[in-house]
Amino acid sequence: MLLPLFAALVAASTAVLILAGGFVTSTGSGLSVPDWPNTYGWFMWSFPIDNMVGGIWYEHSHRLIASVVGFLIVVLAVWLWRAEPRRWVRNLGYISLAAVITQGILGGITVLWFLPPPISVAHASLAEIVFCLTATIALVTAPGWKRAYVREGLSTPDDCVLQRIAIVTTAVVYVQIVVGATMRHTGAGLAIPDFPLAFGHLLPPHWDARIAVHFAHRAGALVVAALIVATAVHVLYHHRRRPELARPATLLLGLLVLQITLGAFNVWSGLHFIINSLHVVTGASVLVTTLALTLRAHRVRIHDGYETRHPGAAEHRRTDSRLAPPPRQPRSSGAHA
Repeated sequence: MLLPLFAALVAASTAVLILAGGFVTSTGSGLSVPDWPNTYGWFMWSFPIDNMVGGIWYEHSHRLIASVVGFLIVVLAVWLWRAEPRRWVRNLGYISLAAVITQGILGGITVLWFLPPPISVAHASLAEIVFCLTATIALVTAPGWKRAYVREGLSTPDDCVLQRIAIVTTAVVYVQIVVGATMRHTGAGLAIPDFPLAFGHLLPPHWDARIAVHFAHRAGALVVAALIVATAVHVLYHHRRRPELARPATLLLGLLVLQITLGAFNVWSGLHFIINSLHVVTGASVLVTTLALTLRAHRVRIHDGYETRHPGAAEHRRTDSRLAPPPRQPRSSGAHA
């Protein structure tokens, strides 16, 4: 029981890290600490608190949170290696560890190379993947996943339509986040200064690279909104009695409204750093929620497919005995008499 709780803690800490990274970018504090991995020559954890002023506060706090998250993911990977019988779940822990190490290296390169946009975008995009990985581990180690949510209703049916639309929605949400990261790290956040119109028109009357990126983000938001509504409506119409699907679908609708509102106020406020940062972490929450819905929609294939390929795994996981195949009956000694 402790493992899923710890995995949920790691996932939540990753969300906090994304929020902290949003504050760094939104306040323009990315180069407030010009060296790495040290902070003005100090070992990271020995840097005086009294010196954490202005942009140093945001950048150094981001580094401290990142180091804590990295340590937690190390512990999670080791814990999965020692206690988790499913190899694919253990592999998720190893991939998470590799991803967070890569994330730290990209963060260092971002500082040492003076915030090059491609590296900064890659840094932001990989952070979302780390969040998805830790959230997936928290989901698949939870008791509800293991018992196929039998206490909340019947096990999730193999709804092919839901599976397909959920995959597409998750992928498009991630692409939208990457476009948003590109917009933020290329200084295109106010390339179109009004909302919902663009320079007073439906389409921008003139174009350049930054306007194109900004407008692509707005157009992508419409596509994402349509897919989320379609996914949620499908779930609430066909699976409203299945809380494991209805809850994330309902949450998605709420997050969508919040994200659009934050996006509008982001422009109207001139990219206020708090609104901007909340917009970033809400986008990450949308991504993880769509991923959770996708995984739950595919649970029968993921879990039972693993059981089929690895029939001995059920013997190591007593809590999932209802899903294990029934034992073979011994042959009667008189069968060949």
